[in-house]
Amino acid sequence: MTYTIRAGALERRTANEVLHAEPWGPHAVRVRAASGSVDPAAPGALESPPPPPPTEVLVADDGSARLVNGRLTVEASADGRLRFLDTASGRELLAEKSPYAHHEGPRVHAANGRTEQHFEGYDGERLHGLGQHLHGRLDQKGCVIDLVQRNTVAAIPFLHSSRGYGLLWNNPATGRVELGADTTRWTADGGGRIDYWVTAGDTPGQILDAYTQVTGRPPLLPEWASGFWQSKLRYRTQDELLSVARQYKERGLPLSVIVCDFFHWPAHGDWRFEGSEWPDPAGMVQELTALGVRLAVSVWPTVEPGSDSFDGLSAAGHLVRDADGGLLTAHWPSRSAEEPMRPMAYYDATHPGARTALWQRLNTNYRAHGVSCFWLDACEPDLGREAAERAVYAAGPAAAAAHLYPVLHTRAVAEGLASAGDDRPLSLVRSAWAGSQKYGAALCSGDIPPTFDSLSRQIRAGLNVAMSGICWWNTDIGGFSGGDPDDCAYRELLIRWFQYGTFSPVMRLHGEREPHHPAFSTDMTGGPNEVWSYGEEAYGILREHLLLRERLRPYLHELSEVAHRTGAPPMRPLFFDFPDDQRAWEADDQFLLGPDVLVAPVHEAGARSRRVHLPYGARWLDPFSGRVEEGGTTLDADAPLDRIPVFVREGAGVAALFR
Repeated sequence: MTYTIRAGALERRTANEVLHAEPWGPHAVRVRAASGSVDPAAPGALESPPPPPPTEVLVADDGSARLVNGRLTVEASADGRLRFLDTASGRELLAEKSPYAHHEGPRVHAANGRTEQHFEGYDGERLHGLGQHLHGRLDQKGCVIDLVQRNTVAAIPFLHSSRGYGLLWNNPATGRVELGADTTRWTADGGGRIDYWVTAGDTPGQILDAYTQVTGRPPLLPEWASGFWQSKLRYRTQDELLSVARQYKERGLPLSVIVCDFFHWPAHGDWRFEGSEWPDPAGMVQELTALGVRLAVSVWPTVEPGSDSFDGLSAAGHLVRDADGGLLTAHWPSRSAEEPMRPMAYYDATHPGARTALWQRLNTNYRAHGVSCFWLDACEPDLGREAAERAVYAAGPAAAAAHLYPVLHTRAVAEGLASAGDDRPLSLVRSAWAGSQKYGAALCSGDIPPTFDSLSRQIRAGLNVAMSGICWWNTDIGGFSGGDPDDCAYRELLIRWFQYGTFSPVMRLHGEREPHHPAFSTDMTGGPNEVWSYGEEAYGILREHLLLRERLRPYLHELSEVAHRTGAPPMRPLFFDFPDDQRAWEADDQFLLGPDVLVAPVHEAGARSRRVHLPYGARWLDPFSGRVEEGGTTLDADAPLDRIPVFVREGAGVAALFR
């Protein structure tokens, strides 16, 4: 039961399991365990690592072992437990914790494929990442997080710790992570294996750099994507959509992208325009291009019987199966007058052939007309809990492989665009997993409510997304589900949300405004949702912020280049750039846009000022008043309705963009 060294890795075999720990990228180690043998082809998010620097691997006479890879040292005890240390100081960063007394028993105790891994919990530790969740917390210590994809939730199993480590639970199974006071426990519902990756870093930037080296760097943001995106539920016809784009031009308002949402198709799975409502897609795109506007088109993974693709996908085995037999289906609205709600199947994004078939239709029916931006909506896929648990994908049953779906769906479009010569893919997506960033995922926050509480939760959710490796993220400005443009209280919310969106990585106005049209009918469109829809006072404020966003675009492109090289998210918590400022770790409703712009959104109704912490280590300029404040201070900043508190690092050139 002693350790052996194989190709620079530590291996330990017992009657119950095999344990494998090896360098995986600079300053990082991958740990795998299974009851039989470690499957090198098991699915996950890790790419082949770059060649490691010289590492030290030793096995001692007492049965223990040691592996050193840059800043990370692994100490392996004789009973098979691992401790992860900072190499320079010897400080413990993380340690495995056995659920058994006296550390006895196997690491892998699979029942129906279910496995779990325990780690020590630490007082004072702050934990970030894990994707997008609506619990309203930045520090998630004490939370229990279900690792399940659903509308408004994107489960990304990467954890950043204030202790100086990052951990990826490299398992696409559904499951849970419990961030307890004395124990952190990860569970996987299927797969029958342990697979995790740990890195050490002196700063959050180093940790995300290491993480995106092994899961993929985000491509450069397309230049057109950094501007303002206009959307609503929904533009019903080509003429309606074009009239909105023309009005932006006539008013002198910048507009980069306009979105053609769902039900523009004849049937689910046709993946094409309905001819009577969208008679000339190529002409529409040509006019939009002349206006300086891109068209984004919604793509759902649902496939309706009788649609263009149903028979072919079904015959080829490219549809998701049901564990109870046959195809997995869920009822969705149809344009059929005889059957307005029909059972829909789902194309299987985990099947390479299905991805190829999807791209062929997108290429023929959209890209051939000039459309190169897609909104991959409902790509969790959107299923009820019971149906989601019964799903059987080409990659395996849902319990073992469900999280592969959204990332491989995004991959289908990214690889299709790449084959057409587009090296900067960007897809608006509603779900993501580890590694989605390398396929140009721009994660949106789903169908969130239009309230100040919801806005507050989005601020924290977006920062945790950033700490999960996803650089491009956005909310539905104003919230999705409701909001009356004629209501003064809602107008205030919309203004505050729009101000926040001005400094978000992607700025998109979207929502189902009142008055509502019949739900899920071909008339479903929602009320007006353009910047001129909210009265003259709001229009003036929104217009100024649109112009500010336009001036900020060169700065966003600089941040895109940094993200592409290092994985550093454009929007990030204060502690990302100021890890030595303890108050920066506590500030959960402010953020930095790059290293030079500090943003403090207003997320309370009626507020006309708010507390702002200015991190230690810089002096901060208020670009509106010209006043310079010392770092390391917390102050009451003015927040009149027409602006939110923003500060610029003294001497940064971006300050000129605010004038």
